[in-house]
Amino acid sequence: MSIQVSPSPIPNSNVVSLTTTLLDKDVYLTELLNLVTASKTEGWLQDLREGAASWVRHSTIPTTREEEWRFTDLSSLRKVQFHVETGNFASLEFDILPEAANSRLVFVNGVYAPELSAVADLPSGIVVSNLASLPVVEQEGVKQYLAEAEGAQEVFTALNTAGITDASVVWVKKNVVVETPIHLVFIAVAGETPTISQPRCLVVAEGGSQVTLVEEYVAGKMPTPQEGGVYLTNAVTEIWVGDNAEVSHTRIEREGAEAFHIGKTAIAQARDSRYTCHAITLGGKLSRHNLEILQTGEQTETNLNGLTIISGKQLADTHSAIALNYPHSMSKQLHKCIVGDRAHAVFNGKVLVPKPAQLTNAVQMNRNLLLSSKARVDTKPQLEITADNVKCAHGATVSQLEDDEIFYLQSRGIDENNARKLLINAFAAEIINQIPVTSLREILLNTVNNLKSLTND
Repeated sequence: MSIQVSPSPIPNSNVVSLTTTLLDKDVYLTELLNLVTASKTEGWLQDLREGAASWVRHSTIPTTREEEWRFTDLSSLRKVQFHVETGNFASLEFDILPEAANSRLVFVNGVYAPELSAVADLPSGIVVSNLASLPVVEQEGVKQYLAEAEGAQEVFTALNTAGITDASVVWVKKNVVVETPIHLVFIAVAGETPTISQPRCLVVAEGGSQVTLVEEYVAGKMPTPQEGGVYLTNAVTEIWVGDNAEVSHTRIEREGAEAFHIGKTAIAQARDSRYTCHAITLGGKLSRHNLEILQTGEQTETNLNGLTIISGKQLADTHSAIALNYPHSMSKQLHKCIVGDRAHAVFNGKVLVPKPAQLTNAVQMNRNLLLSSKARVDTKPQLEITADNVKCAHGATVSQLEDDEIFYLQSRGIDENNARKLLINAFAAEIINQIPVTSLREILLNTVNNLKSLTND
């Protein structure tokens, strides 16, 4: 199902150009900061922004000389002259989920789009809104959580904080169980010149609550020459899971072919809480997702499922860190990569188990499927354990489609191309089939099935 509207022009929209000296990464970052901070806010939000901006001014953009970025070269990003642009998008389309037809927030180039959003039929006990529309009393509650998660002092996260003018907010009250999925859609529309947007999302699940989230980053479908143009999405999502609360979170990245996507997901888990993430990466010329879990109480349960599918010359980097600081916790992570053509996938996963985290059960696995002799994957699963009474394991595999499996299917009357496609689909389905939203599962399975470039060496 799709929706098509013509949003009205946004008052006082502006275009701020960025000039840069490419030989000086500090100059580039400073001018990028000036670009995203051109629009001002008031009160506590402006104070928050100024604090982050001060930190950014003393920082630098990461290079491959840094361990955490040694496989992801941002030099191509630094060559781009970005602008901030908002305005009237003449014929914007995007797919919606039937299950979330009336529980959807939409942002276009980082700006809230009420014409595309639908939150009228939500049950009591949950707030789904953009930050600017919240009453002052509720904004005071947001103030306690926004930009308070671990990892705030990281250059792209701080850059996002320095430029906050609005945000999507999902707040579930104590003991409220929300049956309807909440769909957060962040659409990037490429302009005539490269654009930058910085979506921000805050989710608070109070004690005993339950909620299902779908967070989606997509390129806007516009019948114009700009479709598929160059842009940067620098996104940050903070999720606070209260005592005995449960959050099921699906994150989909389907940016345009020439897009840059840098995302941070920071989760804080309190005592007895349960958090599940399904992170699907499909789009973008260069994408990076930092997934960070901080345990703030004992007996937590964390399940991380990831799937990266790339081809052409795409680069997709997933960095995860799970800090298990208390006893009796469980974490399970499975990240899969399907890499075709000359694409390059990166996985770096850390599980930290210090001495207080006794009786922890942690498993981490990365499985990679290379479909071309020129495809590449760099994988580094890590366990750092100082506790002495734990059950932990980690590992990684890299393989190709087996000739005997393809031959077996051919012997049953299936041609080689379809045989390869069946094996690829089966590899991806282990992750996709765990997503709790039926229509989204079908969309993703169809997407994988239609990726023709993956079946050719």
